[in-house]
Amino acid sequence: MADRYLTFTGTAPGRFLTRRLGLPRPAPLTRWSAERPVFTGGLLHLTAGKGMPGLEQVLARTGLDAGERDPAAVVLDATGVRDVGALAEVHAALHPVVRSVAASGRVVVLGAPPDAADHHQAAAQQALEGFTRSLGKEIGRGRTVNLVRLTDPAAAESTLRFLLSPKSAYVSGQVIHVDARDTTAPDDWDRPLSGRTALVTGAARGIGAAVAETLARDGARVVVLDVPSAQEEAERLAARLGGSALALDITAADAGERIADALPDGLDVLVHNAGVTRDRRLANMPAERWSSVLEVNLASVLRTTDALLARGTLRPHGRIVATASIAGLAGNAGQTNYAASKAGIAGLVRALAPHALAGHQVTVNAVAPGFIETKMTAAVPVLIREAGRRMNSLAQGGLPVDVAETVAWLAHPASGAVNGQVVRVCGQSLLGA
Repeated sequence: MADRYLTFTGTAPGRFLTRRLGLPRPAPLTRWSAERPVFTGGLLHLTAGKGMPGLEQVLARTGLDAGERDPAAVVLDATGVRDVGALAEVHAALHPVVRSVAASGRVVVLGAPPDAADHHQAAAQQALEGFTRSLGKEIGRGRTVNLVRLTDPAAAESTLRFLLSPKSAYVSGQVIHVDARDTTAPDDWDRPLSGRTALVTGAARGIGAAVAETLARDGARVVVLDVPSAQEEAERLAARLGGSALALDITAADAGERIADALPDGLDVLVHNAGVTRDRRLANMPAERWSSVLEVNLASVLRTTDALLARGTLRPHGRIVATASIAGLAGNAGQTNYAASKAGIAGLVRALAPHALAGHQVTVNAVAPGFIETKMTAAVPVLIREAGRRMNSLAQGGLPVDVAETVAWLAHPASGAVNGQVVRVCGQSLLGA
């Protein structure tokens, strides 16, 4: 469903009324397209404290030219900030330029992991989180602000390319940790998944279909998995993407074994997207509504992941990306079952990630969507829908492609240093922020 309020605020009367009444003023977001894969403006590189060696070379490969006037993106290297006094350099660096960042532009702050042996450094680096999230809430005009903690800029190249591109339009206020680990750059950054196989569950429609399309765009051979009742839709999508369809109830006890049997040559990317809602307040929720949501959204993810890892179906350097939700991180009235299942996904990711990496060379991450414009949200009563759209720093709902682009970044072969992360795709929702 079209966001008529966003369209109205782009007109002269809309701008006048929203300014006079103090109403949200969302700005149209710039998203990736084949015609405009990167921003046309420049990249401004700033430093607070001692700069990080090698960062300049990585930034030069993002496709953005160095430029100081009306930059499309600003990168502030604050990895060298080690005490409260040095935080003044963060203010001094960004204060003069923040207003000049182009609409739909990017601000990325780079921080270092807090040092447990140095409480002054830890305090200063933790301060960057509050700074980044607050700046994201005030910067406006469709611009985003994120913090990346890293020690090796080469390991963060895929992350920086993502955050400094139109692909990250609905990711803001996030703190992303990038480990110091060797990564392999793809032969072709435009089609990084060439020669790789990806399976997406619940992929016949909605967010799952957008994920399948985006992974195929990036070169993957996509297996579109959905329930037998959606087989016709799944087959049409698979045919359009040059992939294949797999009709399967993901809650079946042998679902993992059947997936492994269907993919004898192995799998590189596993995206757990299938999910259901059965909303009702706990006092009015029968056991069936509780168990059906937990079974689809969480138990099936655990079973199939365990089975595919045990069978060796996921190849070395593979990727598992699960779908959580901001409801699981912040809670939501009427969704105790759904929120429990999605919080469980976050727990799964954080616990499994180090073991999957050590034992199978597979990373495990999750996306946590906020208000995404789908058929499901279009059916929400209008006042609740409008509130959901506006309760984030970008003052609008996201699109399925925003989730898909984030999945594609986590699935990227050069994203091996990103592990155990739950990344919100919510426009910096006020819920749980």
